Amino acid sequence: MSEHASAFVQHLQTLQEKKDLGALATLRRSLAFEPGSYPRAFPYVERFVGEAHERDARRLALYAVAGLFAAHPEPNAQSFATAFGRLARQRKVSTEREYSLSIERRFIALLEADADGIHIHMRHAISLLKAEGLGLDYAALLDDLSWWMNPNSNLDRVRQRWARDFYRATQAKADDDANNP
Repeated sequence: MSEHASAFVQHLQTLQEKKDLGALATLRRSLAFEPGSYPRAFPYVERFVGEAHERDARRLALYAVAGLFAAHPEPNAQSFATAFGRLARQRKVSTEREYSLSIERRFIALLEADADGIHIHMRHAISLLKAEGLGLDYAALLDDLSWWMNPNSNLDRVRQRWARDFYRATQAKADDDANNP
C-alpha cells in the first residue's frame, strides 16, 4: 500500500476519532453521486488529490474510499476480498447456504464491474460487511480502486488477487475444521 493511501486513511480515521459527524455524513452522502462530483465532499478529499484532473482514476478512488469509509468506518488489516470471503463463509456456517451463494454471486458481479461501475458494487458490498461488523484495509482498497478506476489499466492482476483472497477466506474455516477434528 502506498504512503499516500495510508495518509488519506489516517485523515479519515481522524474525522471518525474526532466524531466529526457532519463530515462523515457528507462523505456517506457522496456515495449517491459519481465519485468526485458531490461538491460538499470536496473540503475533505481535494487536498489529497494534488494536480490530478477531474476524471483521474486516483481522484475518483479517493472519493469512493472516503464515502465507503464513512459508511463503515471499521478499519482492519484484511483485504476487502478477504473480508467479503469471510462474510460468505460465516453465512454458509450459519446454514444460510442460499445467502452464501448470493454473496458469491455479488462478488463475481463485482469482479466483472468496469471502471465506471465498480463504486456502485462496492457501496453494496460495504453495507453487507457493515451488517456483520467485518472491517477492511481501506488504504489497500484505495490503491486497488485507483488501478480499477483507470479505464486504460489491465484489471486482471487485481481481479485475480481479489478472487484468490475471497476463495481462500471462504475455505479457511472449513480447512481449519478438517485439520482439527
